[in-house]
Parts: sequence; structure tokens; C-alpha cells
Amino acid sequence: MAPSDKPLHIDIPVTLDNVKAVFSVASLSFEGDLPASIFHLQLITGDIANWGASSEVVVVFHTNAGHVTLHDSAYNTDRNIETGNPYKPMLEGLMSRGVHVELCGATAAAHHWGNEDLLPGIKVNTDAMSRTIQLVQQGFVKISES
Repeated sequence: MAPSDKPLHIDIPVTLDNVKAVFSVASLSFEGDLPASIFHLQLITGDIANWGASSEVVVVFHTNAGHVTLHDSAYNTDRNIETGNPYKPMLEGLMSRGVHVELCGATAAAHHWGNEDLLPGIKVNTDAMSRTIQLVQQGFVKISES
């Protein structure tokens, strides 16, 4: 998005010292060609860096969004294309900023994906619902993205 020439006054400035958030991403909706969930993750990790805040940010991809966690060849096979995973650089960037990226184990099983099909650094949990409940019970704020 290009910056606007119009002035914008922030009426409610937000600065946090600590962020504990879990993003539950069941499907991809888009801001232009960028998945909104990834845009929002980039936005909050930028805010965290600007604030100098401590953080634990987890994103759980499941249901119709699990494919974003696949390496190029598995992505090509799953999506029946030959372009490779277009989300790989974005996920690698998020992981380099400390975001923990997870795949729902139930989604992986339903698609017959194994750990060898995933991008490096992706963790598999039991299932998205139990993992989200676990993190919420540990004080994480749940953000649902679809």
C-alpha cells in the first residue's frame, strides 16, 4: 500500500510492553495479492519491534490454509502447479522475527502430508482447536483469521 498524502491523526495510540497472541488461520482472504493474515502478522511484528516489546506470537494454519506451510515440491503437488510456494518468503520473514509457525496435525493427516513436506522450522501440533485452547488458557489472545 502506498502511503497517503492525506494527514492521519491517531486518536487512540497503542503501545504494549508484552504481546502474547495466537493467530488461528483457517483460510486465506486477501488484501490485494497478500493474505490478510500474513499482512496482519507483519503489521503486529513491526509494532512489536517499534515498541521494543517482549512477545510470543504463534500462528496456526489449518483447514483450507494448511498448504502455506508446504515446501515447494509438496506445494506444487498439492496445488497442482509448478510455481513453488509463494508464501515461503513471507513465512520465513515472520519466523526470522520470532513468530512460531505451526500446522494443524489433523489438517496434515487429512491431506496426507508428513513432516518432510513442510518448510524448515514449521512445527506440527495435535490439532488447531486443542492448540488454540491451550494457548488461550496460557494467557494468549486469540485472533481468528479467515
